[in-house]
Amino acid sequence: MSEKASLPARLNLALQGGGSHGALTWGVLDALLEDGRFAFEGVSGTSAGAMNAVALAHGFAQAAREHKDPQDAHRAGCELARVTLTRLWEGVGHLGGLSWGIPLPGAAPLMGMMAQWLSPYQTNPLNINPLRDLLEREVDFEVIAATARSPQSGSVPQVFVCATNVRTGRGEIFTGKRLSADAVMASACLPLLFKAVEINGEPYWDGGYSGNPALHPLIYKTECVDVLLVQINPIEHQGVPDSANEIMERMNEITFNAALLSELRAIEFVRRLLAEGKLDGRRYKSVRMHRIDGGTVLETLGASSKMRADLAFVRRLFELGRETGQGWLKTHGADVGVRSTMNIADNA
Repeated sequence: MSEKASLPARLNLALQGGGSHGALTWGVLDALLEDGRFAFEGVSGTSAGAMNAVALAHGFAQAAREHKDPQDAHRAGCELARVTLTRLWEGVGHLGGLSWGIPLPGAAPLMGMMAQWLSPYQTNPLNINPLRDLLEREVDFEVIAATARSPQSGSVPQVFVCATNVRTGRGEIFTGKRLSADAVMASACLPLLFKAVEINGEPYWDGGYSGNPALHPLIYKTECVDVLLVQINPIEHQGVPDSANEIMERMNEITFNAALLSELRAIEFVRRLLAEGKLDGRRYKSVRMHRIDGGTVLETLGASSKMRADLAFVRRLFELGRETGQGWLKTHGADVGVRSTMNIADNA
C-alpha cells in the first residue's frame, strides 16, 4: 500500500464564529481529533472559528517539525492540536470570569447598553483586548507559516481566515504569510465593542458580515472534495421575536448566515449542473457537504449567552460539542469520501 493511500481520509473544515459558543466547536474538534480518522487539508474559520482553526493548525505544525513520517506526524498532530485547543479555551474561560471588573453574566447587558450610546473609540480608547495576548501566547504563527513550506506540510492544514474590509465592505481571506494574530483579531472584531483592526493600512471588522465561514477558499485552494461545516448560528428560529433584544439577536443571526447560505446555494447549483453533464468536471469540483448543526444544540441558551465566557460555561459547551461530534462520527463518519450527508436544498 502506498504512503498516500495509508493516510487518513481527507476532510476540509468550515468553522463558524459565534462568540463563546465557539467552545462547542472546540468540543466537536476534540472528538474528531481523538477519533483520528481524518486528515484536514484546509480549515476555513471566522471569528471564534478562526481561533479554533489556528489552534488546530498550531498543533499539527508542531508535530510536523518533530516527525518526518506522515502517519507519526498525523497522530502527534491530533494530540498536540487537542492540547492547544484546550489551553486556548481554558484561557478564554479564565479571562471570561471577569470583564472590566464585572462578573461576565452581569457585564454582557451593561456592555450592550453602553454600545447603544457610545462607540468603542470612547468606551475602550486604548483598545484593550486580553484575548489577543492569550492567542499570541498559545499559537505560534511563524511555526504555522514555516511548516506550511516544509516537506512535511501535507500534515499541516491550510488555514483561511475571513475578515470584512470596513472600507470596501468585502470579505478578505488571510492565509499563508498573511495569517497572523492581527488577522484573527480582525475576524473577531465586533464593531460596537472594539476598534477596527488595521492591517497594512486597511481597517477590518468581524468576518461574519462577509463569510461565516467562507467556503470558496476550500473549493479553489484545496484538492479535497469533502467539507464539514460546523455551524453554531441557528438558521431557523421558532417563534417571532418580540423584544428589542430578541429582534436584534435574530437580525444578527440572519446577517451572519447570509453569505454562507449564498455559497451553499452556489455549491448546490454547480453540483446539479455537473450531474446533468452541463459543466466540465475537469474544471469544476462537485463538493460533498457535511454538517454538524450546533445551532440547534445552542438555541435554547439564547444569543446573549455568546457574551458569557466563564470557565464553567466554556467547559459545558465543550462537553456538548464532544457529544455532538461523537454523534456525527457514529452516524456519518463513514460517509466522508463517499457521499454528501447535508441536504443543501433544505438548508439554503
